[in-house]
Amino acid sequence: MVHVVSVIGAGTMGNGIAHVFAQGGFTVTLIDVDPAQLEKAIKTISKNLDRQIAKETITEEQKLATLKNISTSTDIIEGVKNADLVIEAATENVELKLKIFQTIDEAAPAGCILATNTSSISITKIASVTKRPEMVIGMHFMNPVPVMKLVEIINNPATKQTVTSTIVSLAEELNKVPCVVNDAPGFIANRILMPMINEAIYSLHEGVAGVAEIDTIMKVGMAHPMGPLQLADFIGLDVCLSIINVLYEGFGNNAKYAPCPLLKDMVAKGRLGVKSGEGFYVYGSGSKELVVNKSLK
Repeated sequence: MVHVVSVIGAGTMGNGIAHVFAQGGFTVTLIDVDPAQLEKAIKTISKNLDRQIAKETITEEQKLATLKNISTSTDIIEGVKNADLVIEAATENVELKLKIFQTIDEAAPAGCILATNTSSISITKIASVTKRPEMVIGMHFMNPVPVMKLVEIINNPATKQTVTSTIVSLAEELNKVPCVVNDAPGFIANRILMPMINEAIYSLHEGVAGVAEIDTIMKVGMAHPMGPLQLADFIGLDVCLSIINVLYEGFGNNAKYAPCPLLKDMVAKGRLGVKSGEGFYVYGSGSKELVVNKSLK
C-alpha cells in the first residue's frame, strides 16, 4: 500500500504531482535542491487550490488539509527515506535522471516503487542504474497536472505486474485515467504528438502557411482544443526539442524525426514559448487574443 509519496523536482510538473497526491490524502514530501523553487512551488499549489475554491470544486478546509499534507526538503536522501513511492520529476536530462535514480535506489526503502515522470527517456535505461529494475516504472502525468486526466504508465521489461497494478490503482484513486504502454522512444503520447508539432513547425519554416493559419486549421478542422504551435509554446520549445531529439536518436537518426531547423534556432535564441514570453506567439502583451510573433508570420 502507498501512503507516503516523495516527489523530486518542484517545477511545473513536480508541484502539480505533489498537489494531486496531497489533495488525494497522501503524505507528500516535495524535494528540490533550490529552497526558492520549493517556496515558489508551495505558492503555486496554494494559488491553484484557490482556483478550485473559486470553481467550487473544493472547500477552504480541503485546501488547508491539502497544504498540511505537504512538507518540503532540499535533501533527497532524507526526503525519500520513508517513502512508499518516489516520483522523479526533474528536468528532462538523461544524465541528471540517472544520477537521481542511483541516489534514490540507495536511500529509499527496499519495497519502495521508483517512478519517473519523464516524457520520453527510456525507462529501461533509467531502471538499469538501480538494483531494483523490477520496481521502476514510468508515471507520465500531463500538464497541467491538477486538470489533465491522463497518466501514461510505462513498463520496462523487468517491471513487476504488481508494481504496474499498484500504479494503475493509484492513478484511478487520484481520479486520473491510466493507460499502460511499453517502453519505446517517446512512449505513445509524445511519439505521436511531437512529430505533429515538428511537422507544423516545418510547414511554417517552409512557408506553406502562417502561425495563425496552421493553428486554426488544426483547431477548427481537426477539433484540437489548441493548435500545435500554441501547444508547443505552452510545453516549452526547449522541452519539445529535447523530446524530438530523443525520438530522432532513439529511432536511429531516422529523418522522419529530425527536428526542424526553425525549432533549433528559436531554442538557441531563447525563444522558448510562454516561459520566456516569446515563441510562436508573444505573451504578456495584455491582449486577450493570441498575438503572433511578427518575425514568424
